[in-house]
Amino acid sequence: MLRRTLPSYTRPSLLCRHMSVVAKSLKYTQHGEPQDVLQLVEDKLADPKNKQVLVKILAAPINPADINTIQGKYPVKPKFPAIAGNEFVGEVVCVGDQVKSLQPGTHVVPLASGLGTWTTHGVFNEEHLLGISNKVGLAEAATITVNPCTAYRMLKDFVKLSPGDTIIQNGANSGVGQAVHQLCRAWGIKSVGIVRNRPEIAELKKMLQSLGATAVLTEEEMRTSDIFKSGKLKRPQLALNCVGGKSATEVSRHLNDRGVMVTYGGMSREPVTVATGPLIFKDIAFRGFWMTRWAKENFNAAERKQMFQELCQLIEQGKFVAPTHEMVPLSKFKDAAAAALNFKGFTGKKFILDMSC
Repeated sequence: MLRRTLPSYTRPSLLCRHMSVVAKSLKYTQHGEPQDVLQLVEDKLADPKNKQVLVKILAAPINPADINTIQGKYPVKPKFPAIAGNEFVGEVVCVGDQVKSLQPGTHVVPLASGLGTWTTHGVFNEEHLLGISNKVGLAEAATITVNPCTAYRMLKDFVKLSPGDTIIQNGANSGVGQAVHQLCRAWGIKSVGIVRNRPEIAELKKMLQSLGATAVLTEEEMRTSDIFKSGKLKRPQLALNCVGGKSATEVSRHLNDRGVMVTYGGMSREPVTVATGPLIFKDIAFRGFWMTRWAKENFNAAERKQMFQELCQLIEQGKFVAPTHEMVPLSKFKDAAAAALNFKGFTGKKFILDMSC
């Protein structure tokens, strides 16, 4: 559930005076590899004023986009010195005298990108924060604004899907992939996931099926599968691509007439190549999606509020869980950052900085 606006007489803004909070932050002054350019720095924070909010960060994930931003390979370019990170869940410590929607003790997540979240404390504008129920787990709350929202929007905005319809996705074990499977299960949609082969493939398939995947196939198995020809499943009207290259081409071949492929990542660093036959004879379409852009263009949209309400509700009902993850002490940030882009192994495990350690 989302927090309601509080009457002005209930706002304990007097608690904000002379807090003398010292924040430990991961800052960088130039682009480069995280382990080389990130420094753990201490800064004394000023008391929040007007519509500002002092937040104690509880947990903050390390996303691939965060690493790319530090490296200077992402479209968003921060002003130096910059605090790394884009997602978090925190607890309001105190508020400025013009804050109306938040109070001390409220759990919050960011509504804007580029706030700098790899820090123990931060002062943010009220409009950039969303209060959420403290019944939402820390890992789920810390990771709610990127991967689940990306999955939600791609399933809602490109093709009108109904219960019983099918979608197909590569990178099915990624953070977004895991979110897609769970949302499809909640909405009665069949989801087919494609993953790379690996020694632990049986265990990976079982894990994804437990999240809601209807079927999980390796890239090699997908090339010879009759899963859509045998009538077991409808041909998909929607394909989700985060890999690119040959994987994207193969997935697009399975789309139904006038199906749509949405590309939201490119882990292989290879371009999306369109198969001529399906493009001409099936009239399939190719689109792109970037959550940061959608969030900026729909900052105050009713659809955005509804999205967060529905995701939080699913989490509280136990129908949606955080991606496979590991909580890491802030002091171990270099090891965690170096591992964040390592896609080898069982699954794309997400590392979450635990700010209490």
